[in-house]
Amino acid sequence: MVGHESGPDMIKYIGSKRALLGQVTGAVRGVLPEGGLVCDLFSGTARVGHALKGQGFRVWSNDHNAYAHTLATAYVQADRERWAERAEAILSELRTVAPLAGWFTRTFCDEARFFHPDNGARIEAMRERIETMDLEPELRAIVLVSLMEAADRVDSTAGLQMAYMKAWAPRALKPLALRLPDLLPGVAAGPCRATQGDAVEIAEQVEADLVYLDPPYNQHSYLANYHVWESLVLWDRPETYGVANKRIDVKTRKSAFNSRPGIGPALQSVIERVKTPNLIVSFNDEGYLSREQLVAMLGARGHVQVIEIARPRYVGARIGIHNPKGEKVGAVGRLRNVEYLFVVTDQPVQLPVAA
Repeated sequence: MVGHESGPDMIKYIGSKRALLGQVTGAVRGVLPEGGLVCDLFSGTARVGHALKGQGFRVWSNDHNAYAHTLATAYVQADRERWAERAEAILSELRTVAPLAGWFTRTFCDEARFFHPDNGARIEAMRERIETMDLEPELRAIVLVSLMEAADRVDSTAGLQMAYMKAWAPRALKPLALRLPDLLPGVAAGPCRATQGDAVEIAEQVEADLVYLDPPYNQHSYLANYHVWESLVLWDRPETYGVANKRIDVKTRKSAFNSRPGIGPALQSVIERVKTPNLIVSFNDEGYLSREQLVAMLGARGHVQVIEIARPRYVGARIGIHNPKGEKVGAVGRLRNVEYLFVVTDQPVQLPVAA
């Protein structure tokens, strides 16, 4: 089956496997025939799940953040032939909604400058209208993803929602425009699905032909980095704090994977409890665990092969460290890192050579 090469127009995301999609899907294909069930336990943008669905695999995408679950529901669980026409009709209606400035505009455009207020009022009005619609979960997810991605295309950040540009980014001055997300047709082998759960808590419920693990690997919390998307999806108008107006629950919704002492036991627990003959673990040489530690941890499950991929670091690292006023306050560190794919199988398999 021919895969989806270009990939969908997804949100900017540190840790996204866009540049590594070929290696990740190639490793999966090296282990598993088309139609097999792959569980992506830390799905993030759902880019990997979307690519695997496009290549004919049954995919189960899971993430504990609401915005990530929404992305997976649209890009993995929802099938184009069922939802595309209805979703486009709803997007057409949303494009006509009159702007409305309220909590979202005040919080993320006036107090924190993530979006120009004109676009903030458009986002807010569309989101309010979605809230009044009685949409099926998959249709709701598709519409929310369209809005999230439209907002991402006109944001004024360097890619993280920890800070914003001192002056408006040129794209922030462009008008918000909704597009239908790049939905995929259903898979012949069976339905794909999305769940929202903590990886450690649901690991023992996971049974698949292959489990793909791409956990957070250092102190950076995805909830903190992308708190605006969480608030946009939940629409709960939370109490906020700091110059970035982060959700107050960023302080309390902590993951063991963002902790140096916590990540080892948490990942070990997941690895030991998932029921699968094949594991692929994505990690990075900036993570809290070393290559040697991961090989030792995975060795109990089977034969371990490691693919190394040298990559430029994320754009924020190349730009340097800036304070909320946009002033440079830190030095640029190293510009490249090494991405690892640990492939665990019963027997050695022929894997693609890393680019």
